Amino acid sequence: MNKNVGILGVPMDLGQMRRGVDMGPSAMRYAGLIERLENLGYDVEDHGDVQIPQREKVASKETNLKNLDGVIEASNFLAEGVNKIIEDNRFPLVLGGDHSIAIGTLAGVSKHYKNLGVIWYDAHGDLNTGETSPSGNIHGMPLAVSLGIGHEKLKEIGGYSPKVKPENIVIIGARSLDGGERELIREKGIKVYTMHEIDKMGMTKVMEEAIEYVSNGTDGVHLSLDLDGLDPAEAPGVGTPVLGGISYRESHLAMEMLEESKILTSAEFVEVNPILDEKNKTATVAVALIGSLFGEKLI
Repeated sequence: MNKNVGILGVPMDLGQMRRGVDMGPSAMRYAGLIERLENLGYDVEDHGDVQIPQREKVASKETNLKNLDGVIEASNFLAEGVNKIIEDNRFPLVLGGDHSIAIGTLAGVSKHYKNLGVIWYDAHGDLNTGETSPSGNIHGMPLAVSLGIGHEKLKEIGGYSPKVKPENIVIIGARSLDGGERELIREKGIKVYTMHEIDKMGMTKVMEEAIEYVSNGTDGVHLSLDLDGLDPAEAPGVGTPVLGGISYRESHLAMEMLEESKILTSAEFVEVNPILDEKNKTATVAVALIGSLFGEKLI
């Protein structure tokens, strides 16, 4: 993994309706993220936070997509910031913020790769569109948007579409999928490891297969990790918790195996909401997982 890291915070809560997730980047920094990476020998450059428009000023008209204009504006800023980090030959580590930020992250990352692979570590598929979403919350749409499916202005963030191909995506930890998402997964042949597969096969086998799958024919791999992929007992500070999730130890193993594989070229950790948390537990978990992802060992 690139020993030069560029951190970019995205304090955005526009992609959903539960306030507080905009404090996620600060919570992860407060939990010792930068010091942890520096202790592992990384040269860390913190680029601060992307400017996010105020919620009260971005209400979108003539669409059921909530805060559409604000998400578009923030996504463009984020894509530009991620692009600059990569051009500076640094590994982009993006801190969220709700999962709609992945629209901007992938727009900034994918332009540097001909065939980007994506590992989507999440309880949800985030494959909804305005037509299939029960809520209109854009944090349930970033993977669909990145596939070139959904609202035209969201798809064209960064000036091109699609950002990823369905055969280069692996979803890990899914246990809450809407009907439209299930149809899209079947239609596009997207690889999904639900909690059933994790329970049945074990995390080691799941990660071995996922790493092999997402490495096949790709020239870079992005990790998008939603903290609600973990069980709420391990990560309570998330906006859309779903019972029966991945354990803390299984998640560490997954990050350790990704580090050993040397395939990752970018990553983001999202949906840390301190307002819903217990003594910054979820941010602390996120930073611990980032430590494993960047090579932290017990011995």
